[in-house]
Amino acid sequence: MDPLATVRAQVADSWVRSAAAGVEADRVEAPITLMDDALRDHREAHPLAQVFPLLDDVLGQAARDCDAVMAVSDAAGQLLWVCGTPSMLRRAESIGFVEGSNWDERLAGTNAPGMALALDQPANIIGAEHFRRSVQRWSCAATPIHDPTTQSLLGVLDITGGGDIIVPQTMAMVRAAARMAEAELARELLARGAEPARPIARGLAVTVEALGRADALLTVEDGGRRHTLRLSRRHSELVLLLASASRGLSGDELAVLLYEEDVTGSTLRAELNRLRSLLGEELLASRPYRLAAEVTADWLAVEAQLAAGAVGSALRLYRGPLMPASTAPGVLRLRENIEASLRQAVLRSGEPDLMSTWTRSAWGADDYEMWTAQLAALGPRSPLQPLVLGQIARLDRELGTGA
Repeated sequence: MDPLATVRAQVADSWVRSAAAGVEADRVEAPITLMDDALRDHREAHPLAQVFPLLDDVLGQAARDCDAVMAVSDAAGQLLWVCGTPSMLRRAESIGFVEGSNWDERLAGTNAPGMALALDQPANIIGAEHFRRSVQRWSCAATPIHDPTTQSLLGVLDITGGGDIIVPQTMAMVRAAARMAEAELARELLARGAEPARPIARGLAVTVEALGRADALLTVEDGGRRHTLRLSRRHSELVLLLASASRGLSGDELAVLLYEEDVTGSTLRAELNRLRSLLGEELLASRPYRLAAEVTADWLAVEAQLAAGAVGSALRLYRGPLMPASTAPGVLRLRENIEASLRQAVLRSGEPDLMSTWTRSAWGADDYEMWTAQLAALGPRSPLQPLVLGQIARLDRELGTGA
């Protein structure tokens, strides 16, 4: 039976990403990307060096006691520390699970540390769910570790062993150790007089989520209190437009962006008054209309990653078109601009794994140009070629473009 038919959908997605990146299922070892002196220097300078003794004491000892290995990677998937008994370390060495090796999915195929990095969430991989055959005798559980100040990804904590290692208690133990490490990093910042930044310390903060959603979610933080609102369609459009205009918008500008037809000023004012009663006087300011808070938003994060040239990060953050059901002119323009910018960046990247992520999505499944670009980017022996050729043939039939 095809192994993909027996694994979870999340794992199947990872197999496709691995194949699209050119990982060979028969490759025995993961690549070494940090050698000797470079490994030592990188490890000593890494923020997780501060908490490694704690992790080794808590999880490393547990790994040694149960014939497993504990590993800590950086945000690029490079293993900085691998701990275990001498016999288990020798076994792990046979698959390249050693300090300095890189277990990013795009280099090592499906594995728990790589999946935890790709998804920025806890992950476990059991036996045959691994992409590379040499690793299929092993099982692993991993969880990300975040910077307590910025919430950026610092690395991944992993425990790897035999098939009996993956039980609910294992993942709970790995997650608890990671949270302990984050708490210790925060305590060290406090001890140095550098309190972790909190948006609420600077006043009101709002977070808007609207990618792939019919209506927006608005999370408000104020003085230690946090609450989330599911906004109506019109209120979602208003908040989205205001969040995208840091300088604010006049009533006339807002009306043009919000309504498909001409409306009276009183119509817009009535809608804004209803929104102000929902959000509070202090959050929705006027003259010009604006959100009087520190604003973060999921679509703005995608735009920022694209501006930085981080196409893979932008694609991971993109959960779908911006409020796809909205017909407000301003929302429509934003939606089209973000999707077009991201799509062109993926095409220009020439990276088959990014193209595969796009074509496997609901919005990219019928993107003929992306499918053909993906085919051109794949190596001649890629196992994805039949799948891609099949999709191109399907679109040829449906679009009437075939010979």
